[in-house]
Amino acid sequence: MGLKYGWSLLAALPLSAWAGVLLQNAQWRVELEPATLAVSVEPAGDVKRTVSDGVAPQAVSALQQTGETAGWQWDDGRYRWQAVLDGPDLRLTLQARAPGRLELLRQPAAAMGRGLLLPLAEGSYIPAGSKLWQDFLPGFAGDGLDTSENLSLPLWGMDYGSRSLHWLLLNPFNNQLAFAAQGQGLALTLSHEFNALNQDQPVTLLLHLSDGNLLGGAQRYRQWLVSAGRYQTLADKIQRQPETAKLVGASHVYLWGNNLLDASDVRDWPAFLKLLRGDAALAVQLRARFDTAARQALRQAGAKPDRYQQKVLIEAVNQALTAEARAGWLGPKPDWAKMAEPYRALRAQTAQTFGPALQADASRWGGGLSRKTVDALQSAGLKRLWLGVDNWEGGLWQPQAVKAGVAAGYLMSSYDSYETALQPGKHEDWITAQQGEAVYRQCGITLANGKKKAGFQQSGYYTNPACVRDTLQQRTSALLSATGFNSWFLDAYATGMVFDDYTPGRRTGEAAMAQGYEQSMQWVADRYQLPVGSEMGNATTSRGIAFAHGMQVPVLGWGDPDLQRNPKSPYYLGRWFPADQPETFFKPVPLKQPYRDLYYGPEYRLPLYQAVFHGSVITTNHWLYDNLKFRNVYANNLLAQWLYNVPPLFHLSAASLRARLPQLQCADRAFRPLHQQLATQALTGFAWLNAEHTLQQTRFADGSRLTANFGSTPVSNGGQTLPPQSLLAELAGQAPRLLRAADCAGK
Repeated sequence: MGLKYGWSLLAALPLSAWAGVLLQNAQWRVELEPATLAVSVEPAGDVKRTVSDGVAPQAVSALQQTGETAGWQWDDGRYRWQAVLDGPDLRLTLQARAPGRLELLRQPAAAMGRGLLLPLAEGSYIPAGSKLWQDFLPGFAGDGLDTSENLSLPLWGMDYGSRSLHWLLLNPFNNQLAFAAQGQGLALTLSHEFNALNQDQPVTLLLHLSDGNLLGGAQRYRQWLVSAGRYQTLADKIQRQPETAKLVGASHVYLWGNNLLDASDVRDWPAFLKLLRGDAALAVQLRARFDTAARQALRQAGAKPDRYQQKVLIEAVNQALTAEARAGWLGPKPDWAKMAEPYRALRAQTAQTFGPALQADASRWGGGLSRKTVDALQSAGLKRLWLGVDNWEGGLWQPQAVKAGVAAGYLMSSYDSYETALQPGKHEDWITAQQGEAVYRQCGITLANGKKKAGFQQSGYYTNPACVRDTLQQRTSALLSATGFNSWFLDAYATGMVFDDYTPGRRTGEAAMAQGYEQSMQWVADRYQLPVGSEMGNATTSRGIAFAHGMQVPVLGWGDPDLQRNPKSPYYLGRWFPADQPETFFKPVPLKQPYRDLYYGPEYRLPLYQAVFHGSVITTNHWLYDNLKFRNVYANNLLAQWLYNVPPLFHLSAASLRARLPQLQCADRAFRPLHQQLATQALTGFAWLNAEHTLQQTRFADGSRLTANFGSTPVSNGGQTLPPQSLLAELAGQAPRLLRAADCAGK
């Protein structure tokens, strides 16, 4: 029976005498079974649905109810539940007195209704009965998705047509969300671990009732972030860090070939070879660092070396120069304040030793990161760009190129990283992880079993952000002063990947770890008044950043041999070679199924993240998958970027610039005007406008609408005909504008 009769009667009844707790208001009825936390809901005028079958029964005591609030204990008070019904929200809060792992929910497949709304990166719509997702998701989730790292937002939802329900995890840490195929749908279970580091932090589950709006849960989460003081608008960030305004309308581009010299900088190869073979001190030093292939090329090269020999020799010279520069600062105790000097000195020595054979204007030396590239981008009419390099050594070699980019109005940025610390002398090419002996010895995360947490790809150790912050502050200060970058990218800090650190003297739970990442990113943004970005941009680690790479299309197919290890596969992504144009970024390939549909199929994509963070964080694809990487999803990718109002992403090198520039120009012409109006606006609505879900529309706070036809045939909508693979932009106060993906398809 429903628990309506007051505490005095129920206190005298045995557990078997009542069926559960009933909470109700004008909007809905909620039935709870205290022993198992089984949950059934019945919205007004709708059918009753079970959203959790309940977990293993627990001994219940101290059951009470007052109006729309109920409370009870499990296990003689070891755990305490409170349930509160407040309008369209059911809030379930669990507190613990001792460590332990608990299952909280068991949601049956029937509860997913027409489809499951899951924020895998930007967001996925998983239709009931989809074999594609039934085959993929349970294996992908493994033992369970970490709701901080593996979900971009700590929530999921269920589509019932005219109604929808959404679970929000207001404590997103130490949770696992597991999936299993069940009949024609997917069942899921949610568990939470209380441990010695988080035992005093309650778990709060919020079940939100919405109409048929599929973004209802994401919008409720945004509302909660605002009320909790955790939300920063892009307009606020621009006010605090004025350079952030340059992100508005900017396409994002990574530049490759960030060493001192490019092959085109050699104007007299016979003279260059003679000098390289000569007795000058720098020439002798460089030759001593050549590998076997470079030595052979130097011996065999004639007066006019062929293109391959030129490439081998310039790469060998650049690698040797970099090794010489690193020798001047890299070691067990790096002196960050002095790290720029070896690069300046070697640049001058290179001009003195090899100048007669090189282009006379040394300020224009370089490949992807060079004044030549900046000039070409300006000449192409590209007024707003974020230009990034894969590590900050490029800026130490080419500060004049960085300065030119800043003068052109671009954001010039570098990748930097502090999440993994390597032992000095190991993997020195992974230069950003070289943080010195003290950080390696002292800052590694300690697991509950007393062992250190191995770092990325099992190298070094993952670090505690509070422990490495002094190094971060010293190194970023030195680098930004020396290079002139006006933007910064802190790898991995916004991925939501957090750990419990049991190191004595600095025990840190996952929530505090996330806060530590955010504090580091915010420090760089505030100290240098520039926009900071990171990987992914997950909600749990999103404060402090203005942009993030990886939300639109995340890392996919990791571990799939066809993509990663088999060069004979047509889907092989390519080698991380050559350094000035790595195949893995530049080699166009078709995308293998099921990844093609799972990550690029328009019928499975949903702007959940944009419903929360559009107007706060600007997101792109992961850098592994720029706009030109996958040949068979080019149009779908471009249309989704336009529809969600997010920037295109490109990789450029000196050799590829001419071929790739037209597609970048076209993408820029389409994207920039949209973003300049909508970048600071909230995304307020999303709808499928046809049964096939190929006609989609997003709406924004200023009344603007973007309507995309992903289909292969024309579609009529509201008196307008949209050609195949096109987008109609109806910006508030402007005439409608039609964009076609085919216009940007290139060759």
